[in-house]
Amino acid sequence: MNLDYFLFKQINDLAGRWPVLDWLGILAASYLQYALIIFLLVYLFLGHDKEGKTRNRKMVFWSLAASLVSRFGIASPLYYFFMRPRPFVDHQIDQLISYDAWRSSFPSGHASFLFALAAVVYLYNRKLGIWFLSAAALISLARVYVGVHYPADILAGALVGLFMGWLAFFLVKKYSK
Repeated sequence: MNLDYFLFKQINDLAGRWPVLDWLGILAASYLQYALIIFLLVYLFLGHDKEGKTRNRKMVFWSLAASLVSRFGIASPLYYFFMRPRPFVDHQIDQLISYDAWRSSFPSGHASFLFALAAVVYLYNRKLGIWFLSAAALISLARVYVGVHYPADILAGALVGLFMGWLAFFLVKKYSK
């Protein structure tokens, strides 16, 4: 048994034991990302002064831009190079949400999107960014818990997202002057 599958089993074997934990796992894996995006969009309207509002708008725009590029410009094309079956395709597991079996598991598009978003938010606002990074990690862990990703899928998606978030922030800082 490889380490990736071993870690997957340690997390996914908790599924199906406690209805409340299953409900929280499904909520985090399927819906929490939308709350995170809505919360981020609120920042379009926040700021103590004109400079604060402009900074928040840049944070929202560049975090969403980095996320979309990370998810659809990098993670999605990688599916064609690394066709990895989802855990529920190859193993008898506790799958808590339905998902397309034909879609590659590697890398996690959710993780790439969310970690890019969180990275840019963190680079603009450390306190808020810690919350976003924590939420990205929780959602990603929940996707393993519900049986649609292996930990390596999450790690690869997170690395893609963090790099894209950093790159977007770096380019904005370099070329906005």
